[in-house]
Amino acid sequence: MPLAPANQSQLIRSSQKDEYYQTFLRNNANEAFQTLAGSKRWLDWRREIELLSDLAYYGLTTFSGYQTLGEEYVSIVQVDPTKHKIPSGARRGLFVLCHAFFPYLLDKVLVCLENELEGGQESRSGVSRRQAASGLWSLESWLRMWMQRAVGLLSEPQRRACLPAVFVLQQGLTLLHRLHVALFYISGSFYHLSKRVAGISYLRVMGLHSDDGTIRSSYRLLGAVSLLQLLITVCLQLNNFRQRQRARQEWTLYRNLSLQHTQSSGPRAVRCILCLEERRHSTSTPCGHLFCWECITEWCNTKAECPLCREKFQPHRLVYLRNYS
Repeated sequence: MPLAPANQSQLIRSSQKDEYYQTFLRNNANEAFQTLAGSKRWLDWRREIELLSDLAYYGLTTFSGYQTLGEEYVSIVQVDPTKHKIPSGARRGLFVLCHAFFPYLLDKVLVCLENELEGGQESRSGVSRRQAASGLWSLESWLRMWMQRAVGLLSEPQRRACLPAVFVLQQGLTLLHRLHVALFYISGSFYHLSKRVAGISYLRVMGLHSDDGTIRSSYRLLGAVSLLQLLITVCLQLNNFRQRQRARQEWTLYRNLSLQHTQSSGPRAVRCILCLEERRHSTSTPCGHLFCWECITEWCNTKAECPLCREKFQPHRLVYLRNYS
């Protein structure tokens, strides 16, 4: 049978079919675990159950040298970079780890790092409760302990500098995924980053009536549009970042110029809970809580919510209270 490189539509349909069966397997595994262990333990171990379900699905198919259900559905087969042999066991194992385990691990690391950088006594007590619930031998507990030790070596200014970096990394991963999908639409290979890392591509069985050229041309146009949209998104985010930096510098300069007047405002001035100093340039959130302008704007750069009541809001809804002491 003649073979040719699989086109974009076949790879997308194969991935959608695999996701359908993975979701089916996850739901059944979650229901079984919840029935046997109860809802409380199921909530603690839900992500791990989904991880084991994905590892089982790809372990019984790709890692064992068989087609997945999605690949069978569209009649495509995996090949290594030579296009003449199926991928080796090492390549298949690398793909399974990068596709199933690495996203789980990266998400856990970023969440633990963000919690520790934001942490105080309140967050640490919450961490202790979660550790007691999940057990000291779980991966999440070990990650929290490692992150707590690493963040404990940083000073408070260093923590404040690292917290926006975590947010930038999370946004960067999203943009990287969008860039990879746009490149896939143009090139027609490596729909998943994990397959690009492992060097696994696909061949298909050629049919009698194939409109492969038309399909690839349509997806190239979609890829060009996706790249243009991604470029506009990056430009808007960079412009927004510059505006926030300029506003922060202007307010810092204004605060320094009026610092002497603020210090003489009286010994009973109310303190800001973020900087634990006398509140300067009082600013109100939509929920009515008051903070320093610079403190709450820096907070909103990482989390658009009230530090006290956790109510979500957009940063442009902050109200600067003029002539308010």
